[in-house]
Amino acid sequence: MTETAAHTATTTTAPAGPAASPARTVPAGPAGGARAWLVWGIGVGVYFLAMFHRNGLGAAALEAQERFDAGPALLSMLPMLQLLVYVVLQVPTGLLADRVGPRVSLTAGAVLMAAGVALFAVAPSLGTAIAGRVLIGMGDAVTFLNVIRLAALWFPRSRYALVSGLTGVAGGIGQAASVAPLSFALHGLGWTGAFLAFSAVTLVMSLLVLLVVRDRPTGPLPGGTRPRVRALESIAEALRTRGPRLGMVHHAAIMPPYTTLGVLWGYPFLVEGAGFAPGVAGTLLSGIGAAVLWVSPLIGALAGRHPGVRRPLATTLASLFAVGWLAVVGWPGGLPPTGVVLAVLVVSAAGAVAAPALSFDFARDGLPAERTGVASGLVNMSGFLTTVVVTVAAGVVLETGAGFQAAFVPLTVTTALAGGALVTMLWRRPPRPVADG
Repeated sequence: MTETAAHTATTTTAPAGPAASPARTVPAGPAGGARAWLVWGIGVGVYFLAMFHRNGLGAAALEAQERFDAGPALLSMLPMLQLLVYVVLQVPTGLLADRVGPRVSLTAGAVLMAAGVALFAVAPSLGTAIAGRVLIGMGDAVTFLNVIRLAALWFPRSRYALVSGLTGVAGGIGQAASVAPLSFALHGLGWTGAFLAFSAVTLVMSLLVLLVVRDRPTGPLPGGTRPRVRALESIAEALRTRGPRLGMVHHAAIMPPYTTLGVLWGYPFLVEGAGFAPGVAGTLLSGIGAAVLWVSPLIGALAGRHPGVRRPLATTLASLFAVGWLAVVGWPGGLPPTGVVLAVLVVSAAGAVAAPALSFDFARDGLPAERTGVASGLVNMSGFLTTVVVTVAAGVVLETGAGFQAAFVPLTVTTALAGGALVTMLWRRPPRPVADG
C-alpha cells in the first residue's frame, strides 16, 4: 500500500506483523463542521491551560523561593518532577483515553489540574507544593492525547494533520502567554489569590467540557459499549504497526533539540557559549519561537491534502537537523559562525513546531480512530523522554567544565540516530502482501 493509500483508506485495515489478525472494517470518517470545531475548541482550551500551568512557574520563581525558603536547585525539582510525571503517564493515559473516551478524560484532567493549582496556592511547605505540581502533571498528561483524539473522532482523516498542528500552536501560545498574566495576578492578588483564581478558571473549563464535549458526532458506539482490548495487546498493536513506529522516531528526532533549548539550555548557550548579550539572547529565543508558529498549520494542511508529501518533508527535516547539529558540535576551533548558529536554531524551532502535525499524523496510519490513544501516548513519550535524557546529559557534561559543543553531543547523537532510523523506515520498500490461495 502506498503512503497516500494508507492515509486515506476507510474500508479495510489489518495490523502489520507476522501474525496479523483478520481484516477489520473501518467506518467512513466524520464530516467535521462547526460543531466539530466547537468541541475541539473546548478541548484545546483545556490544553491551553495545561501549557499555561506547565510553564507559568517561571514567572513565580522568585516568589516561590521566598515562600518556601528554597534555593534554585531545590526549586528546580518542581518543574522537573512535573515533567517526569507527564512522561511516565503517557502510555497509561493513552490506554485510559481508548477506554473511557476524551470527554471523561479531559474532565478528569482539568479537575486534577484545578486541584493541583489550588493546593499549590495554599501550600505551607515545599513538600505540599510538590504534591500540587504532581497533580498538575497528572492532569497535564491526560490533556494533549485526548484533544488530538477529538480531532480523530470528529474530523475527516484529511483534516487530522491540520487540527493536530493547530493544537500544537494553541499549546505554544499557552506557553508564551503564561508569564505576563501570572506576573500581573501575583502583583495584584498575591500568591494565594492568583493561583486560586487560575484554579477556578480551570474548574470552569472542566464544566464546559462536561456540557459541550462529546466523544463522537454520533454518540457512543452501537450497543453502548466500546471495544475492549487488553492493555498489553493495545501497546503491542501500536508497536507492530508502521504508522505509530514512524511517529515515534520522527518525534524523537525532531522535537528534542529546540525543546531542550527552550526548557533550560538555550539562554545559557546563547549568552555563555555564543556570546550574545542577555537581552538579545532572550529576545532571540522568544522571537524565533513565535515567528515559526505558522509552520505547523501550513504543514498540517499540506499533509492532509497531499499525504505523499510527508515522506520528503520528514526526510528533509531529519537531514537538516543531523547536519545542523553536527556542525554545531563538530565545528573546528569552537562554535560555528553566528549565522550558522542562528540557522540551526530557526530550523530546530520550525521542526519542533511542525512535529505534532507530522508525528501524530504518521501515528494514525494503520489504526482505527477509536484506538489511537496508546499510539499517541507512545509518540509523545518518545519525544519527551528523549528530551529529558539529552537535557540532563547536557547538564552532566557542563558540570565537568566542558563547553556547550561537548554538552550537545548527546543531543546530536540521538537526533542523528533517530533521523537515520526515520529515513530508513520511510524509504524502505514495504513487503508485498501475500495473495490468498
